[in-house]
Amino acid sequence: MSVKVKICGITTPKQAEEAQIAGADAIGIVLHESSVRHVEFQLAKDIISTVNSEVMSIVLVVNASPKDIYRTIEHLNPNFLQFHGDESPEFCNQFNFPFIRAIRMRRNLNLVSAIKSYQALGGFLFDAWDAKLYGGTGVRFDWSRLPRERNFPLTLAGGLTCENVQHAITAAQPDMVDVSGGVESSPGIKDPYLIELFVEKVKG
Repeated sequence: MSVKVKICGITTPKQAEEAQIAGADAIGIVLHESSVRHVEFQLAKDIISTVNSEVMSIVLVVNASPKDIYRTIEHLNPNFLQFHGDESPEFCNQFNFPFIRAIRMRRNLNLVSAIKSYQALGGFLFDAWDAKLYGGTGVRFDWSRLPRERNFPLTLAGGLTCENVQHAITAAQPDMVDVSGGVESSPGIKDPYLIELFVEKVKG
């Protein structure tokens, strides 16, 4: 089975269209206001309207309120929510909506405990740890820390680029790779050539 590609931090409908033309399997949209790739709600809706039925739309939230989550589900209706903050299993599970749980790989993290009780239909996304940032660090972590045997979809994120993604796939054997800064000319500005090259490197 081929590895899927998610282009995260899409900030315009045009970027979403370019990612799909390049062969991306998923588009990531960030609602977290502290992110340099944050988009307003209406723009997120406009971006999702460009996503065709064969491509997943994934909306990233960080410690959002239940009210905001329900609004996102009702008005954006993505394929998946991506909980990327400090959300508990009880919080994520309560919405009965498909989600991906992001796990930030801090030192001495117990992975079994970290993923326990999350009913994550989309599996788990593993990203680099930063004490202040919830994703988008552009930093990689030690891929050997990830489980080879698992019963969930695994998405690999954190510092992926056109230069290292093939090595990352060999090392971690993910179901999907997630790239943001690695295909940008500047924060929030995706480079169509880099997106195309990244997809080509993943799919060969």
